[in-house]
Amino acid sequence: MGQKRCIVVGGGASGMLAALFAARGGAQATLLERNEKLGKKLYITGKGRCNVTNASDMEQYQRNIFRNPRFLYAAFAQMDNSGLMALLEDLGLPLKVERGNRVFPVSDKSSDVIATLRRALEREGVNIRLNTRVSRLLIKDGHCAGVALQNGDLLYADAVILATGGLSYPSTGSTGDGHAMARDAGHTVTATLPALVSIDTVESWPGTLAGLSLKNVNLSAWVSGGKREKQMYSQMGEMLFTHTGISGPLALTLSSLLPEDLSAVRMEIDLKPALNEQTLDARLLRDFREMSRRQLSGVVDGLAPRSLSEQLIQLAGLSPTQPVNGVTAQQRAALLKVIKAVPLHPKALGGFNEAIITRGGVNVKEINPSTMESKRIKSLYFCGELMDVDAATGGFNLQIAFSTGALSGTERRRAEGFSACCVGVACKMRSFTTG
Repeated sequence: MGQKRCIVVGGGASGMLAALFAARGGAQATLLERNEKLGKKLYITGKGRCNVTNASDMEQYQRNIFRNPRFLYAAFAQMDNSGLMALLEDLGLPLKVERGNRVFPVSDKSSDVIATLRRALEREGVNIRLNTRVSRLLIKDGHCAGVALQNGDLLYADAVILATGGLSYPSTGSTGDGHAMARDAGHTVTATLPALVSIDTVESWPGTLAGLSLKNVNLSAWVSGGKREKQMYSQMGEMLFTHTGISGPLALTLSSLLPEDLSAVRMEIDLKPALNEQTLDARLLRDFREMSRRQLSGVVDGLAPRSLSEQLIQLAGLSPTQPVNGVTAQQRAALLKVIKAVPLHPKALGGFNEAIITRGGVNVKEINPSTMESKRIKSLYFCGELMDVDAATGGFNLQIAFSTGALSGTERRRAEGFSACCVGVACKMRSFTTG
């Protein structure tokens, strides 16, 4: 049997792993990247530090995957987070685990992650072709036989792995090419939306607080359906105000869970989640007694940043200059209610140009989860953000990309009679430097 040829379209996280694993199994692997360098989106992840994965256990992973977590069982079995960390360290990239079990390179440089993977690809003999854009798949009789390039060249292969990413950060090359190729191949692409992105609000007042960060607050959201209202999200953590609404970890996570119809959703921020209403009211009464001659803003400043405290007072229907000794019990109750439940309503999501990931993609029901091969077209494989799988922030999405990429390369080899995968890494958690 001659050496099998494999073409991987897309040189991001999933594509690099797909090409690496295919080459390690004996395939003649070619990696096609439309940009001038590999890992262009990877370069900007984690604010340039590259949060490569999350060191939590797999149960925690399942809780942090928003769509189609069961589809990923085989991919994680092929290479879970400990396997990925072992692989990267074996390739010469020291890692560390920080708060929230987020894993970063010790150097805090995403460029080191990309350089490490590129060196590995080169050592395995992968043919890396930059500035090379694929225009369509070559499909005949239900079989993918290669790709056509934008310059008109035709490249033939025994298998093609699509790793083109979604629509987020289009400046990095994620412009939906893979979705178009999947549709042309007869696949369904579910509705695509920006995810892990800021939320614009109906209210304009957050814009006056742009840049203000809140810690240890609780963001909740409810969606109404008919006569009933159901809580869809409630989580404590960090968030911030923007010129058009809210962002930060809490808002980013919520953005991935919101329905397409935002008019049915309302949100609340609990600024003091550690205090119940009775305890907070007792504190207000104490502060009012001790500062009875001051203006109301001077008291509320002790409960929230000054710029926010004035907004809270106005939302409660009061005046910041109102004397504390003139505040009625009813007015105090209104202020208490606002502090425990700052009301907001989502108007729109931030665009794909700022979204961390894409929600939606190639329908996973049309992909074999054990191999990542298309159920419709033989020898066509998918991996990464191109598919309808997404997760919370914290390294989970990159792990999905790496794992599905590794599986698409590995399983392609098995299907074509290559020897079993020998990745040369131990799938056991190692000790890592804690940041």
